[in-house]
Amino acid sequence: MKLSVIPAVLMTLLVAGCAGGISDRAVVKGAGAELLKLRAGPGLGFNIILGLPDGTAVSRRDCVTEVGQLWCRVSLVAAPSITGYVSADYLSTP
Repeated sequence: MKLSVIPAVLMTLLVAGCAGGISDRAVVKGAGAELLKLRAGPGLGFNIILGLPDGTAVSRRDCVTEVGQLWCRVSLVAAPSITGYVSADYLSTP
């Protein structure tokens, strides 16, 4: 491989890594009649954006632990521009 090709390959890998990549798919499970609250941040103190019924497909982006609880940033598969945080306890793999 020529040395002039190496920077181009490295730049391509960097851009691909920053593009967000493929996220994990998950489904809301166990929320029941109460609905799973999609929140503006990782914790109960953040505003509720909307309620998600069981079976809602989401794309999991990243997860953080806040006060001993695992919260995942997700976006709706059906509406990717809607994002927020949910408790990881209510996410299962499809």
